[in-house]
Amino acid sequence: MHGEYKVPGGKLVVIDLEVEDGRLADVRLSGDFFLEPDEALGRITGALVGMPADASVASYAGAVESALDGAAMIGFDPRAVGFAVTRALGRSTSWHDHAFELVDAGPLHPADQMALDEVLATQVAQGVRPPSLRFWEWASNAVIIGSFQSLSNEVDLDAAARHDVTVVRRMSGGGAMFVEPGNTITYSLYVPASLVEGLSFAESYAFLDAWVLRALKGLGIDASYVPLNDIATPHGKIGGAAQKRLAGGAVLHHVTMSYDMDAAKMLDILRIGREKLSDKGTVSAAKRVDPLKSQTGMSREKIVEAMADHFAESYGLTRVGVDQATREASEALARSKYATPEWTARVP
Repeated sequence: MHGEYKVPGGKLVVIDLEVEDGRLADVRLSGDFFLEPDEALGRITGALVGMPADASVASYAGAVESALDGAAMIGFDPRAVGFAVTRALGRSTSWHDHAFELVDAGPLHPADQMALDEVLATQVAQGVRPPSLRFWEWASNAVIIGSFQSLSNEVDLDAAARHDVTVVRRMSGGGAMFVEPGNTITYSLYVPASLVEGLSFAESYAFLDAWVLRALKGLGIDASYVPLNDIATPHGKIGGAAQKRLAGGAVLHHVTMSYDMDAAKMLDILRIGREKLSDKGTVSAAKRVDPLKSQTGMSREKIVEAMADHFAESYGLTRVGVDQATREASEALARSKYATPEWTARVP
C-alpha cells in the first residue's frame, strides 16, 4: 500500500506499508526530505509498525514524535508522516485522486441556490456524484445569512424589501453576504471528507482555498489566507469562506468574494455590517467596494474563467450541466425548506 503527501512549502513524504491483522506492517518511509541523524529513519518506521490501521493522523504523528529522540526533521514533520500513512491506507485522499466536475447551473434565485448546494453536497456524500466545483450565477438580489445568525439582528427587513432583496438562510455557518447579479464571485466545492482527513477545521479552510489564492496571484492579486476564514490582500479583505460537513461523509466549502459591490446599499440592509465596518476605516459614504475589479481591470466573467482554468490545469475539470433529477430535487428542497419563513427565521 502506497501513500504520498507533499508538505505545503516543504518536501515529499512517501509511505509504503502492508496491513496484517488490522495493524501496520513492513512500513517504509522515503522522500526528498532531510533527517538527522540517519538512524532516526529506522526509529520512525519501527514506531509505526504494529499500530492499528484505523488510528488517527494524530496518533501516527504522536508515535513518530516519540521516536525522534532529538532527531531533526527538515522539510517535513510528524503530521506529514501521519498524512502519508492514512493515504497509503486509502482513508485520506489528495486532489489528484479525484476526477472533478464543473457544475454549470445557470442563474438561480436565492432559495434555489441554497437548495442546490445541499443537494450537490448530499450527492457527493452518497457517492452518486464526483467531487465538484460550482460558480454561482444570480437571477436576483439576495442577502444570505449564516445558519446560526439571528435574522432580526443581521438584516433590516424593511430596507431589504425597499431594495428588492430576498433574504435566505444557508446551511453553513459564518456571516451574512449581500449579493446583486454581477457584483460578487461565489464558488462552492463539494468534496469527500477523505480530502480533509486529519485536518482541523481551521486547516481545512486554508487547504481548500489554496488553489484560488494561486489563481488570484496569477491575475496579479497579492491574495493571502487570514484565519479563520478570510481571503485578503494588502488593501483589505476581499472574501470569506464558510463550511458544512455532512454526516454522510462530504464537505461543502463555499467562498464569496467582492467584485464590484454597492457598499451603501449593503450597509443599509445589513445591521451588523454597519458595526463591523465601523472600526475598519471604511468610509460609510463609499458607493462601491471593488477589490477584484480595481485590482485586475478584468470583467467578472474573465476572472471566473481564469479561476476555473487554473483549477482545471491543477487537478482536471469536466464541465457538466445539472441533470433533470438533480434540478427537480433542488427545486423541491427550495420550496419545502429554503423558501419557507420557518427556515429563514429559525433563529429570529
